[in-house]
Amino acid sequence: MLINRLTVIGVGLIGGSFALALRRAGVVGRITGVDTDRNNLARALSLGIVDEIAEDAVAGVSGADVVFISVPVCAIAAVVKSISAALPVGCIVTDGGSVKTAVVSQCDALVPPGCSFVGGHPIAGTEHSGAAAAFPELFMRKRCVITSGMTSTPAALETVSRLWSAAGADVCCMEPGHHDRIFAEISHLPHAIAYTLVHAVGMADVEGENVLSYSAGGFRDFTRIASSDPVMWRDIALMNREALLASIDGFSDSLADLRRRIDSSDQAGLTEFFTTAKQFRDGIV
Repeated sequence: MLINRLTVIGVGLIGGSFALALRRAGVVGRITGVDTDRNNLARALSLGIVDEIAEDAVAGVSGADVVFISVPVCAIAAVVKSISAALPVGCIVTDGGSVKTAVVSQCDALVPPGCSFVGGHPIAGTEHSGAAAAFPELFMRKRCVITSGMTSTPAALETVSRLWSAAGADVCCMEPGHHDRIFAEISHLPHAIAYTLVHAVGMADVEGENVLSYSAGGFRDFTRIASSDPVMWRDIALMNREALLASIDGFSDSLADLRRRIDSSDQAGLTEFFTTAKQFRDGIV
């Protein structure tokens, strides 16, 4: 048992899976779920994701050792502000958002004395959402990045790290800005591209044909992440604006390079471009 009481604010795919993974690992005593969607909250209770529910976040954090916030990144600071006065002394507040610089800075200024904020980002997910999509294996052998701030004590960092390890994740620590630059490239840019590709093809006018009706495995696999929550990705794009814009510019340069090679019928250049990309991709696998 690492903690006696956990409060999860936002019992969806990430928050629900975190609760289930910790319950299965036997490292948490009682779990309270908080969510603005009453139906989703009732579903989380019926599925055994949480032991009790609270529609009011202030009541939900009463007696909590750790509060895990899993809401769209633009809303994290507002949640911390709303619960700040009710947090027990020694409580650790952490999150699962994929943007860290702004979140850590804002929340550091909001947690009361005697409490800690630790930024977290599990590198896992699916295109599905809600409590019904949660499953305890979501974080198995996936990375989870922990970022510290001004209020992150060594004990708080250790507790959050051990919780994610118990959930099956491989934990690493990094500076918030470094995190945001990395994930603008490896996560935020791919989602932006997937949404843009589907938008472009869906809007394409090819002699009145519904082009998307001809999509096959390749297109569907490539664009799967464009089925993710649009509100979540709107917030991520705004919160990590500078890093994402730099990533988009870099991608635009690569796409322009590819266009030049196609336009000039550069067979050797195209082979080199595709071969280099294939080697990068094969290195991931």
